[in-house]
Amino acid sequence: MSQQAETPFPRLWEESENTPYISFMQMLKIKEVCAAHQPEHKMHCYQSAVSGLSYGFILVGLAHLVLHRKAQSSYGRHMAPSCPGRKVPARPAWFLQEMPALLIPLLLMFLMHESSAVGKHLLLKTFCLHYFQRTFVYALLTRGQPFPLSVMMAAAFFCSINGFLQAHYLLHCAHLDDAWLSGYPCKIGLLMFYTGMAINVHSDYILRNLRKPSEVVYKIPTGGLFQYVSGANYFGEIVEWFGYAVATWSLPTLSFAVFSLSFIGPRAHYHHRFYQEKFKEYPKSRKALIPFLL
Repeated sequence: MSQQAETPFPRLWEESENTPYISFMQMLKIKEVCAAHQPEHKMHCYQSAVSGLSYGFILVGLAHLVLHRKAQSSYGRHMAPSCPGRKVPARPAWFLQEMPALLIPLLLMFLMHESSAVGKHLLLKTFCLHYFQRTFVYALLTRGQPFPLSVMMAAAFFCSINGFLQAHYLLHCAHLDDAWLSGYPCKIGLLMFYTGMAINVHSDYILRNLRKPSEVVYKIPTGGLFQYVSGANYFGEIVEWFGYAVATWSLPTLSFAVFSLSFIGPRAHYHHRFYQEKFKEYPKSRKALIPFLL
């Protein structure tokens, strides 16, 4: 009598005199054994795409600095009254353009079972937290002017690409272990991030309450970090993203911090010039972006 070939699957059924049968519990056991012998599915890290997008963000940010030396992007207070094109009310515009940066990381996080636990932890505590606040708090409370549709679409496109880049890197490319969360770079970075976020949120609150809902005039912001800089909200966001880069210590996160500095740093400069030209009594000691320096 020949021996049966060995198999990793145990004999999980009992045979009667004529017909084999399988109970419900035995079927569940077979399913568990089969699943245990299936190869694990892991998300592939697209390192070339991550590097390409990261360097692309840095180049685009630097190009923006060069191209906007004499004029600021046309939205908000810097938008010309006769600006052509369709406009979108500020609240839905901010909501729609910020949403992809929150939705895409969450989808990647919950649809892929194999991902870095530390990366997921940092993604939720930094990137997703910021865009949750921007999507569901800032966007619903803002009193800004309508956006050109083209500006909103460009911002939504960037948020989509950046949301994928940051989430994919932290979930599937970053080599961070549990000890990283207790290390100094992570602690310092998170401290910077939360400090910057507090400054950003508080500054937005001050700007939002400068005027009554029916007013359309501009006023000099006071209080908080506005005592020292004209772009306190921008300063807070820049500190956030450089803290995010320190906490994760990677090229993709650094590229986003550089991109943010390149875009909103000049905007703080133009806000500062706007206040100086509009208000003769504007404080002479107040800087544009960095307290006491710039």
